[in-house]
Amino acid sequence: MGKVRLDNIRLFAFHGCLKEEGVIGSDYRVDLEISADLDKASQSDRLSDTVDYVVLHAIVQEEMAIRSHLLETVGARILDRIFQQVDTVRSAEVSISKINPPIGGDVQQVTVVLSKSR
Repeated sequence: MGKVRLDNIRLFAFHGCLKEEGVIGSDYRVDLEISADLDKASQSDRLSDTVDYVVLHAIVQEEMAIRSHLLETVGARILDRIFQQVDTVRSAEVSISKINPPIGGDVQQVTVVLSKSR
């Protein structure tokens, strides 16, 4: 077993329950960690034997581009797509952070963390 991590994916998106969030948008940070059997890839040196992080990144970008009220909804979509498209993934965890959330206080970010396993 092994892990593939994508750390600090920076995106601009339009998530949130407030009408203004759908118009103005916000900066987001996404961190993704998957667990999979990477033994074959470590021996073969072939991309086809591992979890392609380019595919993972594309899934994150595509799902973050779809407006949602809740970060939980976006995170669930990201995890569902990973499990649909990448058979070798055994478990995954995604963290989605909204930078400078509009909560009426000095908060750097809010983060939602979701995980899923086969």
